[in-house]
Amino acid sequence: MRILFFLSFLVLPTMLFSQTRLGDDSREPKSMRELDKLKSPNEQKVATMDMYRFISIDRDTTYLDTTLTIQRDYSFNYLRKDIFGLLPFSNEGQTYNTLQYGLTEFSPYPQIGFTAKHFNFLEANDIRYSSVATPVTELYFKSVMQKGQTLDAFFTLNINPRLNLSIAYKGLRSEGKYINQLSSTGNFRFTTTYNTKNERYFANAHFTYQDILNEENGGITTISDFESEDPNYDNRQRLEVYLNDAESFLKGKRFFVDHFFRVNSEKGDNNLYVTHQFNYENKFFEYNQETVPSTVGSTTVYRFGDSFVSSGINDQTHYNKMYNKAGLVYENTTLGKFQFFADDFRSNYYYDKILIFDDKTVPASLTRNINSAGGQYDYRKNKLNGKFLYSRSITNQSLSNLDAKLNYDLNDAYQFSFGYQNMNKLPNDNYNLYQSSYVSYNWSNNFKNEKINAITAEAATPWVGASVQFMTLNDHLYFENTATDDSQQIVTPNQYSNTINYVSLKLNKEITFGRFAIDNTVLYQKTDQNDAILNVPEIVTRNTIYYTNYLFKKALFLQTGITLNYFSKYLANDYNPVIGEFFVQNEKEIGNYPNLDFFINAKIQRTRIYLKAEHFNSSFTGNNFYSSPNSPYRDFTIRFGLIWNFFN
Repeated sequence: MRILFFLSFLVLPTMLFSQTRLGDDSREPKSMRELDKLKSPNEQKVATMDMYRFISIDRDTTYLDTTLTIQRDYSFNYLRKDIFGLLPFSNEGQTYNTLQYGLTEFSPYPQIGFTAKHFNFLEANDIRYSSVATPVTELYFKSVMQKGQTLDAFFTLNINPRLNLSIAYKGLRSEGKYINQLSSTGNFRFTTTYNTKNERYFANAHFTYQDILNEENGGITTISDFESEDPNYDNRQRLEVYLNDAESFLKGKRFFVDHFFRVNSEKGDNNLYVTHQFNYENKFFEYNQETVPSTVGSTTVYRFGDSFVSSGINDQTHYNKMYNKAGLVYENTTLGKFQFFADDFRSNYYYDKILIFDDKTVPASLTRNINSAGGQYDYRKNKLNGKFLYSRSITNQSLSNLDAKLNYDLNDAYQFSFGYQNMNKLPNDNYNLYQSSYVSYNWSNNFKNEKINAITAEAATPWVGASVQFMTLNDHLYFENTATDDSQQIVTPNQYSNTINYVSLKLNKEITFGRFAIDNTVLYQKTDQNDAILNVPEIVTRNTIYYTNYLFKKALFLQTGITLNYFSKYLANDYNPVIGEFFVQNEKEIGNYPNLDFFINAKIQRTRIYLKAEHFNSSFTGNNFYSSPNSPYRDFTIRFGLIWNFFN
């Protein structure tokens, strides 16, 4: 119902908007690649596509894109981005296993944790702010596995050239094909940007409210039933699962403001700015399980060990965070920008009671009050631009971050970038404190800081796109299963005392011949460690062969082809719903199976239509496809969707 409400709310203001061809497709004829223009009836005013801007928190700008390219096909999914390196679970809206460790992002500050629940949770740096010449609406729709749909509706307009408002809502409901697998999520976003007439003051602000509900079945109990390919189990509801009435729930809301004021009245070669950033956020994680024992055949199993209650598990974790950052920026048009800042980070991670055991006491809360100071230098001149940041805590907690990035654009065909990061980060709070009705899921720790060194390099050339990453991890934190019974998951946090070295090389190249093209992406990864703690597949690849053409006197642009996704066998992490985290396991390998998708996409004016037969080879290549050791990957599914842009 809430999806229909937001759809109506965002569509009605645009019902009278006329459709005009927009966009740029590098594989379209020149006449279709000319700069798009929106003209009023009297053709006195023209809005070009560079007047439809979307700005990140770091003030990087992109422009509205209504093209249909193979990259647009890759990003037509629940997360609205290219998910190469991520392995989705069988139902839309569930978590993702990470194939490419280099995708992991780090912050020196402690977060709430429960990272497996956060793939669809939009953080402050995921929000984009708008500046548009005319009102813009974008509607995203895609069918799901069973009984539901997903919709992302976005509307933005400029009240005047100095004030923009946007409102958006992404909603999902999908029942899934296995027992107890419903996903129901919502992401509400509101943004505004403002600047004064004399352009001395600029502000970006947003509010988000997000909720992510997943029924949790704990995976199938008998792998042999699934792998036997017995037709009786083609109906996945007949496969027994560990949990029939469990669910996890994450919700959060955030108020965010980022603004600055130029001290000097007129902008010149030398400028002085005062900056401030404010972020207030609260999150809530809950795990519910009405029935504690599980049934495997005729055997009763206590999946997560002993519990304090015989039924009605209800674990709740609360988290509040307030972050303030104030800075002074000196800008010289020749030398660049010099920024000096101080910040204040306060968080409270808490439960409603103190637990006293014979051998330990688990406190009710973990409170942080961290102050840091640092500097940042930004340089942008001609073909070279870079950012160099260093910050360090000035309170008792020990944390630091050195982050350097350098980009060089030789010309339109050759671009190079280099990066180095040295981070000393505090552990996420759920490593140090957790309370549960399950006896073994109560802990209070004082882990060391994690130390991360990373070097990255990227190159974009006409021959190949390449990126390489070297990473060294010390005092790496992870979760592991300490149960001695194979039917149980007793997951606890641990810290690795040795060094882990990680290296990756990623290559991508598109080869075209006439109307056909082959798009290839290959990732090679390797770890050097004494124990199997950080496990990744050595090879991850995606290869697409596709055909494009215009039909019906160029009224329709067609794109059709087949995509192969593959990764080599490895000891994949398993998922634990009680703590909303993945954990290391060394028992079962997954991978080494092909995943083939057939797609037919089309563009009509500014509407892009997507039809895909996902994993169409599942019925004839064997039931050996998994997202985690006891959670099968998606079966063959036909899905339909579209993205529809409206302009005034």
